[in-house]
Amino acid sequence: MSDILIVDDERDIRELISDILEDEGYVTRLAGNSDEAMREIANAQPSLLILDIWLKDSNMDGIDILKTVKRDYPDVPVVIISGHGNIEIAVAAIKQGAYDFIEKPFNIDQLMVVVRRAMETSKLRRENVTLRRGEGAVTEMQGASVAFRTLLGQLDKVTKSNGRVMLSGPAGVGKELAARYIHSNSNRASAAFITVGCASIEPDKMEDVLFGRESAKSGIEPGLLEQANGGVIYFDEVADMPLGTQSKILRVLVDQQFLRVGGHEKVKVDLRVISSTNRNLSEEIDAGRFRQELFHRLNVVPIAVPSLEERREDIPLLANSFIELFNKTQGLPVRILGDEAIALMQTMVWPGNVRQLRNVIERVLILGDNSGPIQASELLVEDDDKSEEGRVVLSGALATLPLREAREAFEREYLLTQINRFGGNISRTAQFVGMERSALHRKLKSLNVVTSNKTGARVAHIEEGDVENAG
Repeated sequence: MSDILIVDDERDIRELISDILEDEGYVTRLAGNSDEAMREIANAQPSLLILDIWLKDSNMDGIDILKTVKRDYPDVPVVIISGHGNIEIAVAAIKQGAYDFIEKPFNIDQLMVVVRRAMETSKLRRENVTLRRGEGAVTEMQGASVAFRTLLGQLDKVTKSNGRVMLSGPAGVGKELAARYIHSNSNRASAAFITVGCASIEPDKMEDVLFGRESAKSGIEPGLLEQANGGVIYFDEVADMPLGTQSKILRVLVDQQFLRVGGHEKVKVDLRVISSTNRNLSEEIDAGRFRQELFHRLNVVPIAVPSLEERREDIPLLANSFIELFNKTQGLPVRILGDEAIALMQTMVWPGNVRQLRNVIERVLILGDNSGPIQASELLVEDDDKSEEGRVVLSGALATLPLREAREAFEREYLLTQINRFGGNISRTAQFVGMERSALHRKLKSLNVVTSNKTGARVAHIEEGDVENAG
């Protein structure tokens, strides 16, 4: 965001400053008196305010405007300019929160130095707010599987546009990470990325949080929509947004403006909207829990984020990245993954997806030995361990079958798991299980196991029509 508001009662001065700044690539707005200035600030919070101390035909002078801005918009840096400058005015302005003071007639080089520093201050303040909100500590997207590369290709296509994106997928797959990838590779990367946790905000507080509040007693309290101006707002699990709020968000998407709670003047915003859901929104619409008009506004570019089951090849890479992360952030030991541990992780069920994998790695590093490879036994909690002194405990269903049918059922599930572990690669599967590739193909055919494309990857499954006869 590089929006600078210039307030000066002399038209030639404000237009001169504007021309200089626009030549340097900044976007500017102009105001000739206090009323115009306050109206522009209320419409859209600037990144920087350049403010003349003396304003003719105005209800407020520069110091009054400075006090108001620092009260209602404390993160906006203010540079004071004046043709009547002296040390007393400069000191008074700095005490009231001004970033710097420049005396007219000003030196262009001096002006640009102050503006660049003030804009950098504005950017750092936004980043600090983001970090305080816990939104900065994210890891890079990791993966090499076909499913992951397909996802990355889709994300790359939408980074340069301003289209609204709907990310879908089960909990824990990394939908917010995908949203941040879009933001960090877009032309809005230097502006804010604001997350709205639709499931975590109390319904009766949702509108205050989103739109902000305005009152004579407490002044202006900007909401998340206003904080995201110029950048990206991310509606996490948008299906949890209350119906009443949905209709108001729909209006914001149409008009790009809104009223704060208790306010009377509309606030204009420039937003890119990214949403996510782990539900079927068509079913939510049929059940009357989600507005169809809002769905069509948000679902301009739908992108499915694959589950961990669909990208098992990426598990060792993800696990190692988490080991490095926990070493840097928590000082936990750096340990390598044993071959059996890798094999187990690639065949385990991961209902919590990448988030669950991260939690398992953190637990192992905290509770395990400080050295030596991570073993398969460390990955299992007591309830998950189905072995006893080398014996495999049969499931009830398998134990009731005759030997031939039990063997076929075991082989089918074993080979399904291994093929999906290797991303549908039959050659790698054959090498791991110790079979010739041709022999494996014959075995798969006899077990009615086939592979097909799903989310860009090869996935093994039982051939349709043979499910009832499959063991």
